[in-house]
Parts: sequence; C-alpha cells; structure tokens
Amino acid sequence: MKTINRIFLLLVSLCLLAPQAWGQALPRHEPVPGGIAVIALKTSSPQAPVAHYKKQRVMVLKDQDRWYAVVGIPLTAKTGSHELRLDQGGAIRFEVRAKAYETQHITIKDKRKVEPNADDLRRIRKEKQRITAALRSWSEGLPPQLPLLRPVQGEQSSAFGLRRFFNGKARKPHSGLDIAAPRGTPIVAPTDGVVVDTGDYFFNGNSVFIDHGQGLVTMYCHMDSIAVEKGQRVRRGERIGEVGSTGRVTGPHLHWSVSLNDARVDPALLMAQ
Repeated sequence: MKTINRIFLLLVSLCLLAPQAWGQALPRHEPVPGGIAVIALKTSSPQAPVAHYKKQRVMVLKDQDRWYAVVGIPLTAKTGSHELRLDQGGAIRFEVRAKAYETQHITIKDKRKVEPNADDLRRIRKEKQRITAALRSWSEGLPPQLPLLRPVQGEQSSAFGLRRFFNGKARKPHSGLDIAAPRGTPIVAPTDGVVVDTGDYFFNGNSVFIDHGQGLVTMYCHMDSIAVEKGQRVRRGERIGEVGSTGRVTGPHLHWSVSLNDARVDPALLMAQ
C-alpha cells in the first residue's frame, strides 16, 4: 500500500510539473482577420525573444524546446503579407488569409443604445479610453495557462466576427463571443490573472477586465453583478460575477472578448477543441 501511495504522489507531482517540464500549450494557428498566427522563431536562446507586431509587443511561448510568437490579428487587418519584427534584429513575414464572417441584424428597443445623445457620447468617449487602456495591458512573468476554460455554461447566441446591424444601422463587427444563460449564472475566470478594471459602461454594462500576462486580456460584459475588484488576483475557475442584461442587450447573456496584443481574436482559438 505504501508503494502504491508513493507512485500516486509521484504521478500527481509530474502532472503539476507538466506545463514547466513539457512546454506550454499553443493556441490554434489560424492567420485570418480576428485570428491568431503561431510563428516559430529561429533562436536557441534560453531567454524568450522579444517581438512586435503593429507596434504592439506579442506573446512568446516555448513548446518542445522551441520559441513561438503568438500573434493576435485584428478584425480590420488586410489580407496579404504582414511583418513580425524581432528586437534582436530582423523580421519574419507571414500571410493573413481572407475569412468571410456572417451578417447579423439586431433590433434594440432602447434607441439611445443605437443613437446616443450628446451626454451619452461624452460618457462613451471617456469609457473608451478606460477600455482601450485595459485591453492594452501588458505584464511580464509566467505565460498564461492554456487552453482557456469556458467562462460560463450556456448556449452560444452570437458568434465572433459577425458583421452587425443594429436597427438597420451598420456597426463594428462583433469582437467577442456571446453566451446566453439565465440571469445569475456564475461566470468564472478562464485562467489565472489580475483584474485590471471593472465598471458600469454605456454599451457594455457591468464589465470586468482580466490581465493574464503577455498581452492576453479577457473582457466580460453585461454582467448582473461583479464579484471581484481592481487589483485582485484571480485563479483559473474562480467566480468573478454573474450573467445579466446590463448595457446594450436583447436579453441576459455574457459577451466575452479575448484580446491578444490589443487585437480582439476568436476565443475558440485559445480553448480546448
């Protein structure tokens, strides 16, 4: 029995050490607007290389003794050749392929959420500065644990990248994933991180922003209640709030955005398939 217990403890220890010993899981490579390019870097340095894309520093992960740049591609990116610049010198070219996203038409009863008045616009401009600052967060340290957990249990109600029309008026593409769930359904952190901001926003309602390290930031919108505060460290699977219907919505759901080097990318690429 003692021998069996020792073997069990050894196996548990190996499992806990696996991410450090055997490398970091990589996101899915899909170099399209709103996608991710996973680019192998030709270096034998034990230190992580530093790379930039469109003036933003990008995540670098190690897998099987090789370094990879994990590049978030904005939805506005043009197809064709793009450049990843390395701080030690040189650049790597990679191709961004075209992707056609579907169209979605939504009717909003509160017309101010579609055509804000002057006071609303002033509020929106101030909030945009806070949102931009939160999504551009960068922190050093250990890379985030991947793949990401699904933050809430529910049915996907709107896919990432949809070309959206509110009351017939064209708006920006859908930069997140909508998950429909009853009001009060728990929302959890998809991996470890630090809360960089919370608040009640005109369009997004009650929202939380979590910095997971190396330019990976997640945003949670339309929450009924928030269970964390700015500066708080959260763990993978920890409850951060509940699903609601605050802000510009047609019903209770979670809008979940994933930002990588300040580019909103499809969350599915960082989740287990």
